[in-house]
Parts: sequence; C-alpha cells; structure tokens
Amino acid sequence: MDATELFSKVKPELNALNAEILSQLESKVPLVKKMADYIIASGGKRLRPLIVILVAQACGYKGRDHIKLGAVIEFLHTATLLHDDVVDMSDRRRGKPTANAQWGNAPSVLVGDFVYSRAFEMLVQIGKLNIMGTLAGATSVIAEGEVQQLLNINNPNITEDEYMQVIRGKTATLFEASGLTAAYLSQMDQNACDAMKAYGMHLGMAFQIVDDILDFTGDADAMGKNVGDDLAEGKPTLPLIQTMRAGTEEQRDLIKNAISKGGLDDLDAILEAIEETNALQYCMQQANVQANLAIKQLDCLEDSRHKESLIALAELSVSRSL
Repeated sequence: MDATELFSKVKPELNALNAEILSQLESKVPLVKKMADYIIASGGKRLRPLIVILVAQACGYKGRDHIKLGAVIEFLHTATLLHDDVVDMSDRRRGKPTANAQWGNAPSVLVGDFVYSRAFEMLVQIGKLNIMGTLAGATSVIAEGEVQQLLNINNPNITEDEYMQVIRGKTATLFEASGLTAAYLSQMDQNACDAMKAYGMHLGMAFQIVDDILDFTGDADAMGKNVGDDLAEGKPTLPLIQTMRAGTEEQRDLIKNAISKGGLDDLDAILEAIEETNALQYCMQQANVQANLAIKQLDCLEDSRHKESLIALAELSVSRSL
C-alpha cells in the first residue's frame, strides 16, 4: 500500500479533519488567523492525526470526537513548529518561507501560543480527563526534548543513547500520545491502550531517524529544506554519530569540528565519510527495528482494513523519500 492509497482510504475523515482545523482557527485578530491559516495550509503529512483516526477506527470507535482529537494533535504539532522555527532561526519549511520569516519572531511565538491554547479549549470540549492528562503531559515532555536538543547543539560527544532520548522526547512523544488518546477515546482495555501507545512511540522513533537520514540524502526541493540543514545547525544526529563511531580518526575529527562550529564548509567530505562508513545503512537498520516493533504492537487488534492501514503507515515511515 503506497501513501496515496493509504490516504485515500480515509479521505472523508481527513476532509472532516481539515474542516475542523479551519473552523477552530477563527480569531478576532486578523493576523492570528492569517498566520495560523498559513502554517496549517502550508502542507504537512497529517501523520499524527492520521494515527488518531486509524487507531480509533481499528479499535471500533463509532463517534465523531476522533476528528476533533486529530485536530487537537495537529494544533499541538503546529504550535511546536512555529516555536521551533524561531529557536532554529529557520527561514524555510515544506518549500515555503516559515512564519517567522514572513512576519517575524514575536508574532510567530505568540500565534504558537494561541494555537496551543485553542488545542486545550478543544480538549475540554472532548471532556475526557485521561486524554487531557496525556496531552498535557506530552507537551511538557516535548518541550523538555526540544530544550535538550538545544543543549546538545555543537556537542560532538553526544552518544547514540542520548540521541535516542532526545528524539523520543521531541518527536516520538506526540506520536505516542496520538495512539494512546485514540485508544482512550475508544474505551479500550489497559493492554490495548499500552499497545497503541507503544505503536505510536516506535513509529515516531522510526520517522525521526529516517528524517535525519534524509537530511543527508533527500531532494531539497521535495523536502522543502536544504540538504545538510541539521549539520549546518550543529545538531549531532545519528548519521553523524555512527560515522564518528565507525570512521577513521581523521573522519571523526572532521565531523567533530563540523558539529562544534556548525556550517557546511566540509559537507562534501562529510558526505563521503558517511558513505564510506555505511552509516546510513546502519541508521536504516535502526529505523526498521522501530517500525517492526510498532507493527508488533498491533497483534492485540482484530484484523481489519484499518489495522492494515496502521501496518502500512509503519512500513511507509521507513520507505519514504521526503
């Protein structure tokens, strides 16, 4: 099942999701709505709300609150993007100027706060304490993960375990919360809830590892960002960590220096070192381990087309090119 087929299977739900998102972005302040509309309409894979929709359907949920919950998840994700682009001083996302490049840092931070606040207003409308608690906790963990990543910038001594801790916090946590809250909404038993939480977590880990691989291999136009952006920011991602571990002393020194100072002066030599050490193959192995662990969690669900779509989503997380 390719991405087009997967998304086509839930097209009515995704259309309802987009309608919900747009309706919830209304504001008396024109700039708030303009900026929020811009970031929401600028693309994105809608992966996190897709997890909510598919898990709810696979668990037999019959109501409509999974659409609102999906919108909440997307709003939380959008708010983090608005804030992250300010922190990273990014000027391009998904092939378009970032909100902070268009309107400045201060409006981007404040509109991010608005989107966060609107998400929690919607959570109150859903009215389930376990879902509110899960997402309140998730936002704290995500913030901690982002702060830890910030502290790790220009530090070439970050280990693979430390890298995994960061991506679990900043990326996998919201995937994890998507699976768990959908199971809560469906009133599944604790074992099924734990399994859907683990599904989301492993899927998020696989997704982020592949994202970090694509930073060195992807097509800039297709990805909407430049190859080597993470290196330019001095982020010690898994491809660089593995290259230092498997490379020569000269290659280690090259990458340590590049991470320490940031920038892309040595990009060609670093790409050559990554290739010579087979670092990307190692990273793909780790991503596939996570994707397979995600799929294993689905054993507790009855067979259905929605379960098949969840399996396909895990497989697509490691086979994508953007």
